[in-house]
Amino acid sequence: MSDPRIIQFDKAVKLRKESTDAFLDYWRDHALYTSLEYWIMVAILIVPLIFLVFKIDKSKMFLIGFYGYSIHMLAAYIDLFAINGGKWNYPFPLLPSLPSLSIDTSIVPVTFMLVYQWTLNHKKNFYVFSLLTAVFFSFIFKPILAELGMFRMYGNMNYFYLLIIYIFGFLTARLITNVFIWLQKKYAK
Repeated sequence: MSDPRIIQFDKAVKLRKESTDAFLDYWRDHALYTSLEYWIMVAILIVPLIFLVFKIDKSKMFLIGFYGYSIHMLAAYIDLFAINGGKWNYPFPLLPSLPSLSIDTSIVPVTFMLVYQWTLNHKKNFYVFSLLTAVFFSFIFKPILAELGMFRMYGNMNYFYLLIIYIFGFLTARLITNVFIWLQKKYAK
């Protein structure tokens, strides 16, 4: 006798594959890599990373990089959750299987890294300037992407919810970073 849970699971896997195939077909059929929007997403990926190479404080590179990596991972997981849940998506992905690559890998973490670095180096309030950065991404950057047709929200998702998500992201990344700083101090010889 077959387990009904596994039968339902296998059906869900099949539906996910069909959905992934539909996104691949959409990407190929519309030659998205030839569109202006696609090349804007390429720039959103590459330009901040190049800028970071020149602007990162080399004396604090590991600390700032760790914080940025935490932001990157949180953003990637949150985007994956939201995209799979039908809350938002990006119609012009660099790669159809990674629709938020440019946003999660580059512009969001790099911006938050540089804000973190600036607050450390100038002894400014991390929380205030990170909140301002979250406001920028929620109410300026994402609406511009939406206006250009490069970001779509669905259902009851709105920009205020995005702000809450960005706040959660930078607070959690800071917490993770602080835990590792504390562990390093505690166990360093």
